[in-house]
Amino acid sequence: MKATVVIPNLNGAGWLKDSIESIFAQTEQDFELIVIDNGSTDESLEMARGYIGRENYTLIENKSNTGFSAAVNAGIRAAKGEFVALFNNDAFAQPDWLEQLLHCAEQDPKIFSVASLMLRYYEPELADDAGDYVNLLGWACKTGDGLKASRYQKEKRCFTACGGAALYRKSVLDEIGLFDENFFAYLEDVDIGWRGLSLGYKNVYCPKAVCRHICGATTGGAKGAKYNDFKAIQSGRNNLLLPYKNMPLLMLLLNLPFLLVGYGIKVLFFCLRGYGKPFLQGAKEAFSAFGKLEKPEFRLKNIPNYFYIEWLMFLNVFKYVDYRVRRAFGWT
Repeated sequence: MKATVVIPNLNGAGWLKDSIESIFAQTEQDFELIVIDNGSTDESLEMARGYIGRENYTLIENKSNTGFSAAVNAGIRAAKGEFVALFNNDAFAQPDWLEQLLHCAEQDPKIFSVASLMLRYYEPELADDAGDYVNLLGWACKTGDGLKASRYQKEKRCFTACGGAALYRKSVLDEIGLFDENFFAYLEDVDIGWRGLSLGYKNVYCPKAVCRHICGATTGGAKGAKYNDFKAIQSGRNNLLLPYKNMPLLMLLLNLPFLLVGYGIKVLFFCLRGYGKPFLQGAKEAFSAFGKLEKPEFRLKNIPNYFYIEWLMFLNVFKYVDYRVRRAFGWT
């Protein structure tokens, strides 16, 4: 089988059916679909059960919310496909979405992940995500969020793919490990892409693989809440775990001044918005989680890859500044 599509679901009654139907309508039909329900208490669980008996469809039911990482890991372990595509329950794929992702990945066996062009559901002329990146301040950012999608029509390498709509080569997942369940939600996709880069694999962005996305529907975004306690906790914890885990010791020490400045700005940012307490709660959780992390083994042969990552983070400072200027002046 060429591909396995994994959709994690938590209380997605408003959008899960349309998300599933968009996958079954793909031009590429050599795939299986696995839905992981994470303890839903709304009608979405019955919606997911309604497809049982359909060819190449599997439903895995968790009794509680295990988090994004644990949910998709269950799907990956059950996957039969050569590639695994992750797809959010609040995303809706164009008919050739999977075909385009596979075409891109098959161009080079060193390609680990392929990022989609995710469009804002209610403003489809604007990008939601065109690949993720990390800068020297330790900030993980979405490329193109809120800017015109027409700006992102060129296939290119990226730091990492957004796990909301991305394709992964399963043989590389078998090599580097699955999604780190210490992250629970957010930045787990950046972590796994970073691990791939450290071993010399490539992450690429495919502008022809298009889907629309209701950003943050499961965690409150659909109700207009860009920030909430849950997101603040995840940010406070995962923004510490990400660089600590993926940077070798010397690289971590070299970047520590920039990381401290970046994290300090985030503390101030969340405090000013009334979420200082949950953010600092997340930071406290991070220090407790350090000992549980499995840091990738430092290898001399990977030194060129570490230099490449460092160079990308340096360039991404300017990429972030350019983005903020465009948003500030409305230059979409």
